[in-house]
Amino acid sequence: MKNFVVILSFICYIASISSSAQHLASPPNIILILSDDQDIELHGMHPLQQTMQLFKMFGSQFTHAFTTSPICCPSRASLLSGQYAHNHKTFNNSLNGGCNGQHWREKFEPRALPVLLQQHNYQTFYAGKYLNQYKGAEVPPGWQEFHGLHGNSRYYNYTLRENAQNVSYTDTYLTDLLTERAANFIRNAIRKKNRYNNHFFAMIAPPAAHEPFTPAPRHAGSFADVYALRTPSFNVPHKDKHWLVGSSKHLSNAAVSTIDKYFQKRWETLLSVDEMMTTLVAVLNETQSLANTYIIYTSDNGYHLGQFAQPFDKRQPYETDIKVPLLVMGPEVPKNQFIHIPVSLLDLAPTILEWAGISVPDYMDGRSFKEELVAANKNLTLQKTMHERTLLIEYWGEGNDETFNPLCPWQRQDHLSQCSPVAECHCQDAWNNTFACVRDFRYNLDRIYCEFQDTEHFVEVYDLSEDPYQLTNIVNDILPIEQATYSILLDKLRKCAGKKCSE
Repeated sequence: MKNFVVILSFICYIASISSSAQHLASPPNIILILSDDQDIELHGMHPLQQTMQLFKMFGSQFTHAFTTSPICCPSRASLLSGQYAHNHKTFNNSLNGGCNGQHWREKFEPRALPVLLQQHNYQTFYAGKYLNQYKGAEVPPGWQEFHGLHGNSRYYNYTLRENAQNVSYTDTYLTDLLTERAANFIRNAIRKKNRYNNHFFAMIAPPAAHEPFTPAPRHAGSFADVYALRTPSFNVPHKDKHWLVGSSKHLSNAAVSTIDKYFQKRWETLLSVDEMMTTLVAVLNETQSLANTYIIYTSDNGYHLGQFAQPFDKRQPYETDIKVPLLVMGPEVPKNQFIHIPVSLLDLAPTILEWAGISVPDYMDGRSFKEELVAANKNLTLQKTMHERTLLIEYWGEGNDETFNPLCPWQRQDHLSQCSPVAECHCQDAWNNTFACVRDFRYNLDRIYCEFQDTEHFVEVYDLSEDPYQLTNIVNDILPIEQATYSILLDKLRKCAGKKCSE
């Protein structure tokens, strides 16, 4: 707490001495913290009390921020490339699904965000989980300093590609190591900036709150008295959902107890991320660089725990899975404001490029929200068109022969995935859990329309202004012309590229 009081005091000091024009006299530094599987709908930001206080007082929180795909690798590829998955071809977390595959490495990594920043004199830094199928064969292009995790998130017993070599760790808690690496980079980058006038972009991707949900020892048990959020849909099967969710059965007391334990441990893993944030802000103050630094906090996707009697995972088109935290602070960012414009993770790359004074390439599907933040900071009324937008959410199911679990009573040829006894063999994915959705904010609407590529050609529609928990599928209540119009729009979005995706 003492550390946080010091941080608040120096931020107040900085805020009082510098004008926005002075902040923008030189290109800014940019820090992006990307958590893993952190929801916003189930109060996933609650453990980050110091982070929330920082952004509440000196930044903004977006209330309608979404992933492009509710799964790690496609979402991260979209963030780095500024493109939808149907364009960068990373469809799921498998190598066959394009995750860190040859197409990505040859066609999209060489023109991704860090490459563009490095070409414009930015020092670049990466630490943490990169892409699920990354195995440390080489440092991806664009990263001057790289500490990339081999494979999926873990907290102990991991290997990092540390620039020219791979280094294995056994007992060092990963989030703490990432914090140390990032703090050292910032100090060194500022020293170089003072000599050579180049700036830095640092991206840190801690494992929290991804399974296996291992908190740092100092945080274990911090939320032992907390239970998973009992939303109206918690442990309630709903037959009006697509077959994978609609076939859910009421979870046993043992399964609910497991969900509660995972919920607690997820929160506990995030306490070290909260400490990461305050440490990095303290270093920015120490190096007198806070006033000219943008800080972004977000997650690759959300997570569900017990909703619609699904045990625990992502991969579904519901708000728990597709909505993400997004907090921003920095020059000309309004303080203590909620920003209600709809945005997507693929908007981050264009926004960061505009902050850096770099032209946004035509191939990027996202659009910058820089001007929206400037307008909000000047208390200007945002144009209505800024609120009226459609966003695409897309996912490709990855069930196949190799995802068969013999401990569950299904057949290999069923092509189910993410089945485990701890989840009572309720499978979280399947070969035909493939869908595309329009998240629609036009005409004062707050809707989602989804089409599934299954044998039923199932459709789900929800009016979130009336039904925020998505309890009732209203597909049979909308007019046929509405459904046809949505279907045409969805087909257009699934094929869009570049600026056509934002028209």
